[in-house]
Amino acid sequence: MNQDLEELGIWDEMDFINGAVIVALNSTCERAKCGSIIVKDGEIIGRGFNSPPNNLKSQRRCKNDKKDYNKKVTDKTCCVHAEQRAIIDALKKNPSKIEGSKLYFIRLDKNNNKTFAGNPYCTICSKMALDVGISEFVLFHEDGMKEYNSEDYNSLSYGYES
Repeated sequence: MNQDLEELGIWDEMDFINGAVIVALNSTCERAKCGSIIVKDGEIIGRGFNSPPNNLKSQRRCKNDKKDYNKKVTDKTCCVHAEQRAIIDALKKNPSKIEGSKLYFIRLDKNNNKTFAGNPYCTICSKMALDVGISEFVLFHEDGMKEYNSEDYNSLSYGYES
């Protein structure tokens, strides 16, 4: 990625997904590497990757079987999600720009290659995005980029079945 492109605001959708890939390489999760960037008017205003809170080893539970958690534990990962961390980053650095922004998300395979996204499923991230005013989620699907209105993304997440 070329920093000058960001400054000029002439990125395209795939450039933003590739930017999320670079962010995902910072992930310390032992289960999956994910990255998100939040964009407003061609400017990246927030970045996030998944890892345990504050990357504390004491909070690492990546190897735990999700079936071993109590049914009341709604998020069975130990990591702060990439989307959550990107939202926090945007709120810290660019709070006035988050309204009407787009969130780009990517997951990497074990070899750090982009993988295709499945259907929307994370109600934690979808609710948080709605609450701060993010307008759209952008996912990389096998048939290309797909934009979801955040309200639709949230509704689809509640309808997810594994």
